[in-house]
Amino acid sequence: MFTNGKWIDLSYSFSNETLYWPNNAEGFTMDTLFEGMTPGGYFYSSYGFCAPEHGGTHLDAPVHFAEGKKSVDQLSLQQLTGTAIVVDVSAKAINNSDYLISIDDIVSWEKENGPIPDSVILLFRTGYGKYYPDATKYFGTDKKGDSAIALLHFPGIDPQLAEWLLKNKTIKAVGLDTPSIDYGQSADFKTHRILLAQNIPAFENVANLDLLPIKNIYVVALPMNIKKGSGAPLHIIAYIPN
Repeated sequence: MFTNGKWIDLSYSFSNETLYWPNNAEGFTMDTLFEGMTPGGYFYSSYGFCAPEHGGTHLDAPVHFAEGKKSVDQLSLQQLTGTAIVVDVSAKAINNSDYLISIDDIVSWEKENGPIPDSVILLFRTGYGKYYPDATKYFGTDKKGDSAIALLHFPGIDPQLAEWLLKNKTIKAVGLDTPSIDYGQSADFKTHRILLAQNIPAFENVANLDLLPIKNIYVVALPMNIKKGSGAPLHIIAYIPN
């Protein structure tokens, strides 16, 4: 199945440049436990790392916004792998940092490409991936702390679209190239609450969506398997057949 095409990495590497929500006290840190020549005469390196669940390319588990719903370790491999499509809204979103991806965007996609398949992973390209990891351009601000949250500006999924998807489509997961499936100015995170309440996970800060076609994609999205986690760093890749 995967012998006549190419794989695309849709994940940002984790480092001290990784972007986290402004009110996270700390981001990704890596400490050297040992690096160098051993008494036995061979090289050896080992490191420790610490990071919040939600930052960089990561997965939001349903329990992140829906009490009693699935945690990271409870999501099935079937839900995290499968056929995907890309809905490209970058022409509308790149000059409107508060853009809400709408029902009309899906309807327009289907007019050009046919019905969205059942059990699909739905990816949205806003174009904001080109700004990562520049916090000012990507988040709308590089300020830190609780007060910075009001300054966030980036596109997201309209809650009306989230409700429409539940009524009209069968989706495994959603993902996009911004920090959140809710737009930056959201105060109630309604899109999260609607989708995650139905055990639909979200992939945030997805990289390289500009390298994908709009369909004929197979995605593998494997998070760090954190028991009872509300989220986790995510390594997501996509296969494109020739």
